Amino acid sequence: MRTLIAGATGAVGQRLVPMLLDEGHEVVAMTRTEAKAGHLRELGAMPVVADALDLDAVMGAVRGAEPDVIVHQLTALTGATDMKHFDRVFATTNRLRTEGLRNLLDAGRAAGTRRIIVQSYTGWPFAREGGAVKDEDAPLDTDPPKAQRESLAAIRELEDMVTHARATHGIEGVVLRYGGFYGPGTSMSTRGDITDLIAKRRLPIIGDGGGVWSFTHIDDAARAVVATLEPGGPQGIFAIVDDEPVRVADWIPAFAEAIGAKPPRRVPAWLGKLAAGEVAVTMMTASRGASNARARRVLGFEPRWPSWRVGFREGL
Repeated sequence: MRTLIAGATGAVGQRLVPMLLDEGHEVVAMTRTEAKAGHLRELGAMPVVADALDLDAVMGAVRGAEPDVIVHQLTALTGATDMKHFDRVFATTNRLRTEGLRNLLDAGRAAGTRRIIVQSYTGWPFAREGGAVKDEDAPLDTDPPKAQRESLAAIRELEDMVTHARATHGIEGVVLRYGGFYGPGTSMSTRGDITDLIAKRRLPIIGDGGGVWSFTHIDDAARAVVATLEPGGPQGIFAIVDDEPVRVADWIPAFAEAIGAKPPRRVPAWLGKLAAGEVAVTMMTASRGASNARARRVLGFEPRWPSWRVGFREGL
């Protein structure tokens, strides 16, 4: 098939392009800058330069490519570690999730695209009530921290557009909800931003560290796209995470040990809120994890890295 990847040079895109080429697919790789086009061409993809927030540019790129499938992996999260100003940090990513997606859907309809696969996120968007691990039908938070409201609204809008894409645009829609990324090219890699914070003991455990997180190795994120690529296949929302949701109080020390760092410090919730803001406190004390049962059952998805325990030691 011919697949257009929007965000081909991002963390997921860099792993996905070679996978699709190895599977024999024709890959059209959309990038915002001409400087990155050469590398994509060397990989064997056909690069197209377009800003996802420019409808005319997207329309030209997609109509020219006439892809069977569009894959939306667009983010702008380099250095995104400031939880106190969460929505400010995610502002461009939120536009890519909403305006960028609308542009791709409109262009896909004009080009006759049959399917769209879109990146979303699982974990902190869940309502902070009930069990520690949620499935795709669990409600999202109706009262998120103030600094996170715009980002949650963007995720809601994205998922609503994709799950209704068949009715509105004649395009099959798949949402892949990823957990916290780790592995090459992410903030939790051998040279990542979060890795650096943990190495310097600048990412303490806040409060009881009882928040539950789910993780996704970057290669498993890309493999999930391959698993959902075929037009006519399953549609809807799928959590693409490993098999072992984990408390913050457990994963940060394990990551520190994996990279040879000292154990993290601990700070009370009131001090964490003062220093890092309400978002950091809720994510560390009240976040919910996600189950991959639906992706396993419906997609046949089996993570190459089923546990962060091994992934932190061997997969960074």
